[in-house]
Amino acid sequence: MIFLIIIIACILGAIVGLNAPMISYTYSSYLAIAIIAALDSVFGGVASVINKRFDMKVFISGFFGNAILAILLTVLGEKLNVDIYLAAIVVFVWRMFLNLGIIRRYYVEKWSEKIKKVTEKDIEK
Repeated sequence: MIFLIIIIACILGAIVGLNAPMISYTYSSYLAIAIIAALDSVFGGVASVINKRFDMKVFISGFFGNAILAILLTVLGEKLNVDIYLAAIVVFVWRMFLNLGIIRRYYVEKWSEKIKKVTEKDIEK
């Protein structure tokens, strides 16, 4: 079921992406930092589900809070003529890689346990 939803969402996203108007260069840095902040929250949410510590209120507040803070840093940086948003990008990407490492370790351990069980069953036969 989840795979069907993912496939439908990907197709819908591709159709919308092909038919959407081009985003102005003026707003591209805002959109980029907001997407990175949102992805950081998504990876953090998946990692917290794996650690059995997921809370929807924390996820939603982090999702919007991170995106708004990142956009405000971008606005401040433009006013000061300094690329402050680069600091936010570094932090968000660093956190995304940490969360991705947690997710990867979980699935590698799960896969290893599954292979170990199959191997043990083959040995018993």
